[in-house]
Amino acid sequence: MVLAKTELFDNDLQSCAELCKALSHPARLAILKFLSDAKMCITGDITEELPLSRTTVNQHLKELKDVGLIVGVTEGVKTNYCLNPQRVEELKEAIQSYLDMLDTTGCNCCK
Repeated sequence: MVLAKTELFDNDLQSCAELCKALSHPARLAILKFLSDAKMCITGDITEELPLSRTTVNQHLKELKDVGLIVGVTEGVKTNYCLNPQRVEELKEAIQSYLDMLDTTGCNCCK
């Protein structure tokens, strides 16, 4: 049986990588920031807030929904988008945990 290369790494690193991949585009960062600044669910068209086409914004929303950073609930023809506070906290913890593992005190060769 062939294993995916990601399976060679522990679950914490896989989870952190998945979340970081979702953050790897400035449009996704802008969407998260917009939803955070709004401090409420947004109903309607987020594309008015970004310099991108509706199709492109929808693709970025899907990526964020797939990793659980946002929740989108469809009501009729409109979708309400909200941050998922629990998953955002998990993101913060995963990134902080990873950064805490990086020891920057050992190597002096590049200084």
